[in-house]
Amino acid sequence: MEKDQNQDNKEETLEKDQKAENLETNNKEQNQEQDQEQEKTPDEKILELEDKLARSFAEMENQRRRFEKEKEDAFEYGGFSFAREALNLIDNLERSKQILLNDESLKDTEALKKTLEHFDIINKDLISIFSKNKIKPIECLNRKLDPNFHQAMIEIEDNQKEPGTIVQEIQKGFTIKDRLLRPALVGVAKKSEKKVEKNEENKENSGDK
Repeated sequence: MEKDQNQDNKEETLEKDQKAENLETNNKEQNQEQDQEQEKTPDEKILELEDKLARSFAEMENQRRRFEKEKEDAFEYGGFSFAREALNLIDNLERSKQILLNDESLKDTEALKKTLEHFDIINKDLISIFSKNKIKPIECLNRKLDPNFHQAMIEIEDNQKEPGTIVQEIQKGFTIKDRLLRPALVGVAKKSEKKVEKNEENKENSGDK
């Protein structure tokens, strides 16, 4: 029992010594900080406070700008996903129109004519609604391929156009304000194989001379 009690007393003594040592260390650090503060002149203290204040204001301004940008993006492009899905309406109208045009039983009928007129009215209304919301179709035909707005799907032999010129629009592309909503799917011109072979042959003949 005496041994256990002695052991407990030793542990208590060690714990007290450790606490006293920690307290002394903390007091030393606080005294050092106070000494350093006392060593600074009033002007230095003012400059330090001004620096801290400037940093705080800068951080607050950065947070305000981030908040404003996030708010603007939410307002400007909040309907981005909805607008992209709404493009399916235009696609489906175009597909339905092509199906009717390719139906021989409806060719040159009054029913086809009236149906296509209704399709055109609906399509114009949709484009008008999109336009009011800053959603615009991407210009394609006879333009040079722009990878940011056009996606080439096929190459079409055309010796009248510069290679890379868009000669066919497969699916309309759209922008919303300054952002790409959907790229236009297009076909671009390329030189015909016969033309290329002929040019190479002419070069060889010129070299022989």
